[in-house]
Amino acid sequence: MPATQRERLGLLAINLGLLINIGLAVLKTSVGVLGRSPALLADGINSISDVTYYVLVAIFVRLAGKPPDVEHPYGHRQLESVSAMIVGAFVLATAIAIFWDAITAMYGQITGQITSRGAALPALYVALFTVAVKLFLTYFTLRIGRQTHNAAVSALAYDHRNDVFSASAVTIGITLGRLGFPWVDPLAGAVVALVIFRTGLVILQEAVADLMEPIPGQALREEITGVACAIPGIRDVEEIHTHRFGPYLVLNLTVGIDGRLSVSEGDAIATQVERAIMVHNELIRRVHVHYHPAREEKKSS
Repeated sequence: MPATQRERLGLLAINLGLLINIGLAVLKTSVGVLGRSPALLADGINSISDVTYYVLVAIFVRLAGKPPDVEHPYGHRQLESVSAMIVGAFVLATAIAIFWDAITAMYGQITGQITSRGAALPALYVALFTVAVKLFLTYFTLRIGRQTHNAAVSALAYDHRNDVFSASAVTIGITLGRLGFPWVDPLAGAVVALVIFRTGLVILQEAVADLMEPIPGQALREEITGVACAIPGIRDVEEIHTHRFGPYLVLNLTVGIDGRLSVSEGDAIATQVERAIMVHNELIRRVHVHYHPAREEKKSS
């Protein structure tokens, strides 16, 4: 996928989510207060935090699209993983705040310090509406995240999925609260917080894994080995190391060739390997090949 199309799709997913979250934040917080629903209010606070880090992610994604320069010869795509870490940190902080408020409200209702006759009916309608909207956003954003291999967009898709679970819990809490169990409403807010917290951990783990230079997986290793060994003159592929920047990879390969070949002949084979791998996989943007006599020749000598 061309870089310009990839960036355009990523920003489309981000901007659409931002606009919808602004509307949901206003709707849920206002109805949560007026409709006497701690769970819906907690979900509204979650949407406010969504708006904050959506703005940050939009900024980082634009910066990640800058072309390579002298100080960043491989480009700025690592900023996508950095922005995913920011999303994860915001999600964790939001979860802790919501959980504390929910537990406090539930304790107050159980002990009688706070009285409630249940949330108003509009709060239930807003919760159901949120479930429907977030289901759409989860599908839409996750599809773009997979198409573009953008860590930041994928992190936002997980957050939308998290919102589906939280809005569902809010719906159950409001329904039971209206049936005479008002303490279930803030309990639903606490459940929302736990789901949000787990999602934040997953986002952080994936972002950190991207930044920690993971070794290539078995599927990628077999793919690269197959392409390289199909080049005439390659006896074996001994080592494969990867450097990730955003969704893209730089490969460092060590291959074995006939030790009797000249340096020029070895360089020509290495160049063929580099070109073949980059044509085969569009996410591999640069390949460095080191060649030396194949291992079986070393053993026989």
